This record gives sequence, C-alpha cells and structure tokens, in this order.
Amino acid sequence: MFERLLILCVLSLAAQSAAALSIYKFTDADGVVSFTDRPTPGAAKVVFRDRMVEHFERQLHLDVKKDKGVDSLFVRNDLYTPVEVELKLSGLNNVLGATEQPIRRVLPPRSNVRLVALSPKQPGKPLRYKSALRYVLGDPALQPVGYAYPLPWVGGPFRLSQGPNGTYSHFGIKSRYAMDIAMPEGTPIIAARGGTVIKIENGQSGKGSDPSGNFVRILHDDGTMGVYLHLMRGSVSVKEGQKVSVGTALARSGNTGNSSGPHLHFVVQRNTGLGLESIPYSFAQPVQSLPNFAIGGN
Repeated sequence: MFERLLILCVLSLAAQSAAALSIYKFTDADGVVSFTDRPTPGAAKVVFRDRMVEHFERQLHLDVKKDKGVDSLFVRNDLYTPVEVELKLSGLNNVLGATEQPIRRVLPPRSNVRLVALSPKQPGKPLRYKSALRYVLGDPALQPVGYAYPLPWVGGPFRLSQGPNGTYSHFGIKSRYAMDIAMPEGTPIIAARGGTVIKIENGQSGKGSDPSGNFVRILHDDGTMGVYLHLMRGSVSVKEGQKVSVGTALARSGNTGNSSGPHLHFVVQRNTGLGLESIPYSFAQPVQSLPNFAIGGN
C-alpha cells in the first residue's frame, strides 16, 4: 500500500504548476490515502502554497531606550545565530542623527546592539519618526564549503518523492533545491551535519498555523543552515543553543504543516545578503540505496 501511495504522489507532483495549486486527497475502501490533481468523488481539496514561515518576534526585536531627550535604538538578538538587520527611519521631524540610507549590520548571536542614537534639533521638543526593521538569519560574509550530506534518517531504503525545482512545491527561493523523501511517520531523523540548533518548532498538529510544520534548523560552521521540516508533534529532542554532531537524534518524521503525505523535507539555506535562499547540496549516497545512518551504517 505504501508503494501505491508513493506512485500516486509522484504522478500528482509532476502535474502541478508553480503557482498556488490544488490537489485532492481521498481514502479508498482499503484505507489507502492517495493524492491526485484531478477532482475525485469524495476527495477533499487541498490548496498548497510554498511558504516557509518562521516567527522570531520574541527573539529578535527593536528596543528604544530614552534618556535625557535622546532615543537610542537597539536591536536585541536572542537567537543562537548571527542575524543581518536593516533599519529604516522615515517621517523624520526634529531629528538629528538619522541617515538617509538604511542602517545595515550583522549582529552576533545573543547580543544587544545599538544601531543609532537620535537627538532633537530643537531641545525640549519631541522627536518624531517611524522605524522599520528587517532581518535575515545568518552572516552573508561567510561562504559555503563543499559537503556531501549523509542521509539524515535511520531506516529505509526510502525514495525521493520530490527533488530540486520540483513543480509541486520546490519552486520558491527558500526551497527550490530542497528534497522530499517519503517515509513512514515516526522514522528517526538525525543530524546530517554538525552545528548549533538555532530554531525548533515542536507543538504543531496537522496543518496547524505554520506551513513548515514542526522543524529543526541547524547552523553550520560555514554559515549555511540545514532545515528538517514536517516533523512529528512532540518528537523534537534537541533544544535551541544545543551543539549537535553528525548522527545526533533530532526528531521523528511526520506529516505536519503543508505536507502532502508523510515525508521529510530537507533543505540547505544561506543568507545571500538580506535574503535567505535555498542552495544546491548533495547526499553522500543515492537516496534509494541502503541507509547509512549518517555515521557509517551497517
């Protein structure tokens, strides 16, 4: 039944366009769940959009400290990764210290950095301005190094259900070189490269509010980041700030977020300059081969 599901999924993926798209999910009399691009009696319509959404509002934010008429604008970065920020000021009235160009800076992990101090042109009168902060994870000055990724799971063999530039969902700038590997829910997921865990999500059920579902994001030494998506709820076993090595247990595979069926979505990204982009990578062995458990296998 699992092979039948994979075949139907692959046929469906090949037929999709690179825009928002509709697929149809249905369960036959034998309990087999299938997906197709054609309306089928009794099937539920699923609209899929390629969006990786991660929320950092509580971990990275702008603080304004007022002292003796001066506004000091700080950005607090509570994340375990460098972050590139851009601060724009507009609607300036009675303001000294502002520049016409946006202020860009790479903030170290776990830091609180003052970007600018604003004072009044006319003392005693209020400062008036608007601020807008944009940020992207990672340091764009770092350059990726070549690395062949061991397979990030235990078990198998499994098969690639959607590869790079897949028209079903791998067309966005953040996921165009991602790979989807179909596997049963609960498959152990392990780190394919050492680094620091910088973001996790562990409490989402089903589609939930985040298209990525539950996930683990790991920062590597060369500034790239490996992201493991659509994980099973409550299965993430690492914490933000934790150092991991190749083979460290991360979670179990699931079917959360905008997932067409049980699988692992694995993508490598880097900051290319105020932009987080998917970059090409390769596995150390064919996905269809026997598992190597990321640490040599057996």
